[in-house]
Amino acid sequence: MPIDPIDLTRRLVNIESTTYHEGHAGIFLAEFLAKQRFAVERMEVAQPDLAVTPGAGKDDRFNVYAAPPGITPDVVLSTHMDTVPPFFPCTEDDEFLYGRGSCDAKGIIAAQVAAAERLRDAGVKAGLLFVVGEERDSAGAKVANRNPRGSRFLINGEPTDNRLALATKGALRVELRAKGRMAHSAYPELGDSAIHKLVEALHDVLAMPLPIEPEIGPSTLNIGLINGGYAPNVIADKAEAHLLIRTVGASEEVKEAIVRVVAGRAEVAFSLDLACVRMRRVGELPTMIAKFATDIPSLTAWGEPFLLGPGSIHVAHTPEERISKQELVECVDLYVELATSLVA
Repeated sequence: MPIDPIDLTRRLVNIESTTYHEGHAGIFLAEFLAKQRFAVERMEVAQPDLAVTPGAGKDDRFNVYAAPPGITPDVVLSTHMDTVPPFFPCTEDDEFLYGRGSCDAKGIIAAQVAAAERLRDAGVKAGLLFVVGEERDSAGAKVANRNPRGSRFLINGEPTDNRLALATKGALRVELRAKGRMAHSAYPELGDSAIHKLVEALHDVLAMPLPIEPEIGPSTLNIGLINGGYAPNVIADKAEAHLLIRTVGASEEVKEAIVRVVAGRAEVAFSLDLACVRMRRVGELPTMIAKFATDIPSLTAWGEPFLLGPGSIHVAHTPEERISKQELVECVDLYVELATSLVA
């Protein structure tokens, strides 16, 4: 019986696998692929230090690589097993599957597995790579990049509405940490507010002009997290903010501008820097520009990259996350078509 991507998506969505807790999804996929006569390998990925990374897991964490036994793949289909929190299980109606990861990216996993089975049966040398940590720091992709398998092409999967991406934006994660001196708020002259420094620095960062690329669009900036202080009647001695900038070119210009604008009011750290990527058109496949970042910049050793997947990024990371059953099935055909044309 051919693999049913709709049923496989249901089963995957019902496995909780938020970032750092991907182990059960990895075990399921490794066992499932072995039963489908693929040779399966686990690539161990270290858990971060719990003291440094709140929410880090304690269970085994690993990528899953699979291919027909004894072959070096010409093309590898890849996406990620981890999801953003919170977990909620699969529900469905006639048109959609709902649940965390349904479009980002467990439906994509299912479509790629179904496509890999068809490619194997057609004699195309195709492999599968499912990684951990994409939603946080691309930890799994970085481990995989130290262990390439000789493929010439990488078809990465993210929700692109079944369109081939011609470019993706990069991602620059910025951490600002301000320090001050505690005091009673009735006597602010005796203290030095870290929050005031941070707010002033953030105001100036928001006012910065950011690069624009005509074919990709503008860079965008989001202040996603702010933390600091103890109480309204205490001058705060520490405060921090985490920002994410979607870049459209080399990040050095933006990094230098942030350091210059912050001007010593806070320590500046860059904890993630994924490059903007351009890709080529293939055949008559419809195209798009992805405003999000992917694991592609961390998988450079796996071949020329392409990006394609079912589902809409607009519902990913939301309580309404869903994927169209029809689009899911159609993407299996698109993956087969793209892989076959690349290796022809």
